[in-house]
Amino acid sequence: MSFSEDKFSDDSRLHLAQIIDNINAGIWEYNINTRAIKWSAGFYSILGYDTNEIECSNHIFFEHLLYHQDKAVFLHALNDQNTSLAKPIQIRLLTKSSGYHWFESTIKRQYDTSGQIIYGSIININQYKQAELQASRNDQHYGDTIRIAKLGSWEIDAATLNLTLSKQIYDIFELQAEIKLSIEETVSFFEPPYRPVIQNAINNALEFCQPYDLELLFRTAKNHVIWVRAKGVPIINEYGRCVTIRGILQDIDSNKRKGLSLESSLNLLTDQNRRLQNFAYIVSHNLRSHTGNLQFMVNLYEDTELAEDRTEIFAHIKSISSSLNATIEHLNEIVKIQTEITNERSIISFEAIFNNIQSAIKSNIEALNARIEYDFSQCPQISYIPAYMESILQNLLTNALKYSHLDRQPLIRCYTMKERNHTYLIFEDNGIGIDLDRYGDKVFGMYKTFHQNPDAKGIGLFITRNQIEALGGTIKIESTVNIGTKFTIKLV
Repeated sequence: MSFSEDKFSDDSRLHLAQIIDNINAGIWEYNINTRAIKWSAGFYSILGYDTNEIECSNHIFFEHLLYHQDKAVFLHALNDQNTSLAKPIQIRLLTKSSGYHWFESTIKRQYDTSGQIIYGSIININQYKQAELQASRNDQHYGDTIRIAKLGSWEIDAATLNLTLSKQIYDIFELQAEIKLSIEETVSFFEPPYRPVIQNAINNALEFCQPYDLELLFRTAKNHVIWVRAKGVPIINEYGRCVTIRGILQDIDSNKRKGLSLESSLNLLTDQNRRLQNFAYIVSHNLRSHTGNLQFMVNLYEDTELAEDRTEIFAHIKSISSSLNATIEHLNEIVKIQTEITNERSIISFEAIFNNIQSAIKSNIEALNARIEYDFSQCPQISYIPAYMESILQNLLTNALKYSHLDRQPLIRCYTMKERNHTYLIFEDNGIGIDLDRYGDKVFGMYKTFHQNPDAKGIGLFITRNQIEALGGTIKIESTVNIGTKFTIKLV
């Protein structure tokens, strides 16, 4: 309700107040010269009071009815000389029975014979204001949730392929929101191996209405590489065709890396447990077997009187003792692997170590007329424990010679390869091979042999695998019987 600034009579004001009282509103009036204050019946009623139930005064209004935080707003409006253009203000007033409610108050000025008068109306807007505040809280809660979840939304128009990104998406991209991105430009932010994955997912969503939910590596505009979750859901029309794809992009880097670290730790624990079981088997089975045989022979030696029999028994004792000593040395090798992990790595040359090993076993190579080729040009050097690298190369080379095929000249190839920031050592031979369908899960076990070679002890590959895995690498084998074997070692 607006008021004219022209002068009007007390009867006019009374009549106007009666009209306002009947529409659940109230009016108030303040005479600056006389400091007189008036409230209409509707003013009392809208606050839940009977007329004149509370004193009509500035003190009651400012100290008891007006919420303390709204005093500054109300006083500023009262002192504003341009009240004719002022917007209504929102203040909280104390009602009789239901606490503070929100009210909207207009403020106007006029001059009459008694001086300058400020007057206004109040209307209860509590229901609408509470709904507005709740919506604001919901928006803030939603915004906080989005920020905490590091999540943004996007939309693709299937007809125009126009891409719309939320502000939160730009935050993940570490870009200014004013920059407009196409689908191709957006895809280019993903790491190269993942670009075809996300592009195919978008294409399938557009063409076949297939939703997707992917975890991908992403590089921001500030060159930070993070894991993100990209999810898209096609919206289809009545003909079953995709008209829009809506989705989210979420920064999941922290949780993803924790998960990968946990997975790596679990894999490490699994490997350590497997090696521990191998070690326990050797201790409990092999050593017990040796000591049992040794005890039996000692007892037999003591019970035998003939010198000739004693000589034969003693020969057996020496053989058992030698075998026991070899087993203890093997156990010592396993323990050494774990204790040497802390040794300092140094830059080593593959070619230098490989040539040293060839020189050491030159007679074996010449005896078999073996042809050995190597190429370490892709990665000539590596930071590694020198003793480990020498042991790995020596075991693989001697194994290739030991299990060469009798019907052809042995051919052994060794080379390095770089791929996706990893260094690989590849070792190939054309020997007798291994039946992986039959022995695949036992190739790297201790004291596991698969051929009738009298020199086979089943310790070399076990030691090699332990050395590689102790430094965070992996070793894989591919083999075909009578064709050959290939070892692929990821060093770092």
